[in-house]
Amino acid sequence: MESSLHVNGLVLPALLTELLNVGRWRHPGDDVLRDLMPWFRSPLDFLTSIEGMRSESGSLTMFADDPPSSHLFRQTRGSVATASVELPWLDVEKAVLIAVNRIPGDDVAMALDYRTDPAEPRVVASDFRTDPKQCSWRTVAPTFSQLVKVLRLA
Repeated sequence: MESSLHVNGLVLPALLTELLNVGRWRHPGDDVLRDLMPWFRSPLDFLTSIEGMRSESGSLTMFADDPPSSHLFRQTRGSVATASVELPWLDVEKAVLIAVNRIPGDDVAMALDYRTDPAEPRVVASDFRTDPKQCSWRTVAPTFSQLVKVLRLA
């Protein structure tokens, strides 16, 4: 069983668990997110519980393990990849979803990407707007704390 501060075996940033505990990890508004991620057209909902993050992040492996879905969503498992997994691909073994599509079927998300730093992961989001035929994962913020600062959540 996972520790209460882990999702997919990854330790959540202390700042995220603090914001969750005090109820400050919340959606800043669609306009704010559009300014931060202009390629995003579909609205996101922030995941406001660790259990929600666990549940949604668990779906990442489903796409990574299905070759057509893996290619479409650019999601793979780094442990079985033949080369280093870099953006625009997402290594599902090093990612935790923190926001997901509000509208079912839009298949968009924002994730912590632990490939850069296990204590202070960068934040990435899916991009289907640039190429509607294949998702690209793009950097939203170089660190989670930078995202929190930009969104004025702390």
